[in-house]
This record gives sequence, structure tokens and C-alpha cells, in this order.
Amino acid sequence: MPTAALLTLPSPANQVERLLGAGAHERAGLSAADLRGVAAGVPDGDLLVLAPSLLPASALADLLTWRDRPVFVVVDMTDLDDFAPLADAVPPAPAYALRDPDRGDAYRNCTPDESLPRIRAAGRTPLTVTEGLTWLLQCPDVLERNTCTMTVGSRLRRANGSLDARTPALWISNGTGRDGRERRGAAKVGWCWAGNRHTWLGIASVAVRTPVT
Repeated sequence: MPTAALLTLPSPANQVERLLGAGAHERAGLSAADLRGVAAGVPDGDLLVLAPSLLPASALADLLTWRDRPVFVVVDMTDLDDFAPLADAVPPAPAYALRDPDRGDAYRNCTPDESLPRIRAAGRTPLTVTEGLTWLLQCPDVLERNTCTMTVGSRLRRANGSLDARTPALWISNGTGRDGRERRGAAKVGWCWAGNRHTWLGIASVAVRTPVT
């Protein structure tokens, strides 16, 4: 388990520099000055997140590396950007500050369906896949072998209004199947069933989100 120091967020100014270094501002259609200006409204200790309307999850994943390896999206998740935040997940703002992200280790071996009521009863909401990727950029040690997380705040809604049974997740590839042996040890965006348990996947959540301009 990573120490608290390894998961301490950089200052907002340093977070912006990491986003700039990854090229996130260009993909989001922002200037470097715009992004640095946004950081001024982010309290210390919070995570600066660009909304998926500006920076879709697939585009963000494409910009990231983890331990010097490219982050990738599994080949059978071509619809990643259709997984939208749940209604209670994010504010309607282009950028916002996220307080107290938690990997959700307490929910390991619990299904997303079981965990969501418990998360909400604790006054928290589930982390989205965009937030999870942003957190990974700022705190790479949030992922560990056999201790990873699901970002179930992003779900795909079918035409009839029901939710697709898949939930996005972030974990480390074993290099098997369609991932390819060359991707062993790389971080990836995959998916799990909402009704399945995994001993090595937590259910990530967050305390508060605050819009920033």
C-alpha cells in the first residue's frame, strides 16, 4: 500500500505543469495561460480535473504514461467516451476541484452495485474514469500490482434508459490476451461487470467537487 506521502497531491500550480507537460491543454482547446489561470481557483490539497466535455477520457488516456509506459484503453472498449458521469457525479463546469479522492480499498471484493449505496450513505460519490486518469497523472502510485480500482462514476446509459452492465476500471496489464505481451506492466483502462466482485479492485470515490473558473 502506498504511503500517504506518495498519494499527496502536488500543489495546484504543479498539477497544471504536469497537465501542460502531457499536452492536456491543447487537446482541451485551452492555452497554457488559461490553464494556469484556472489553477488559481483550486485549493491546496484538491485535484484539478478538466471535464470530459473538454477532454474526453480516451484523449486523456492517450496523453498519459505510467512508469514510463504509455497508458492504453482495452481494444473492446471503443465506446469509452460514451460512459458519462452519473447524475450526482460532477458539476456542470469545464473544470473543477476534487477533494479527498480515495482508491476504495475498503470495497475490494464488493460489487459496484453493492458499493454505490454505501459510498453515497457515507456522503461521498463515485470517482469517474476521467478523474481516475487525472489522479493517476498526478499520483502515479495510486495504482499498484493487485491493488487497483474501479471508476464507477462513469456509466453508459442504453437507449431504454437502463445502465450498461460494464463499469470502467484502472489496473495494470498482465500482458495476456489482446493486450499483448509488450504491454505487460502497463496501466490500462478496462472494464468489469457491475455485479462482479474482484479481490484486487477497489471502488474509488470522492468527498466534494467544486467548480473553478
